[in-house]
Amino acid sequence: MHTSVQVDQYIIKSAPFAIPILEHLRILVHHADARIVETIKWGMPFFDLKGSVCHIAAFKHHCAFGFWKGSLIEDDFNIFEKNTSNMGMLGKIKSLADLPADDILIAYIQQAIQLNEDGVKLPAKPKVTPQELIIPEYFIDALQENSLALQVFQNFSASNKKDYVLWLEEAKTDATKQKRLETSIEWISEGKTRMWKYKK
Repeated sequence: MHTSVQVDQYIIKSAPFAIPILEHLRILVHHADARIVETIKWGMPFFDLKGSVCHIAAFKHHCAFGFWKGSLIEDDFNIFEKNTSNMGMLGKIKSLADLPADDILIAYIQQAIQLNEDGVKLPAKPKVTPQELIIPEYFIDALQENSLALQVFQNFSASNKKDYVLWLEEAKTDATKQKRLETSIEWISEGKTRMWKYKK
């Protein structure tokens, strides 16, 4: 068994009710495949073999067990809680009685290992399209009156443009907005980003 001292410490420091649950899950994972290696990631024990396989975690009143590629595992025995993340796929485990039968869990762990062995990747997360930045009319008018500022602004990155728009839009009064607008045009014409003061 490739055990880790860090995982030992994690289990020992867990709440008394959690220790037997975590130990039991840990043993099952190693039973599933002797090549499993333990590590700590994001503050919790992970079990790796050609990539992450599964993980355990202890909370104040429950434990969690999850598969890294849980969304790809065939849940033939309906042991997964519906609408849970890969983090706690078996729901809130408060005692050993909440766990599925050992042989079922071992079969699932082996299925997760097989996904790694076969090089199956998790589906890519859908890319979030950045929202179109809406530049207020008054800002466009002011920029157009200063050709240098307009040119610089057009070459700014989306985030630099957004910084200026947000700063103007967050002004509480018209007077503040006007002052910020004048400052913005001045800074932009000098090639300065909104956060230029804070950049080393």
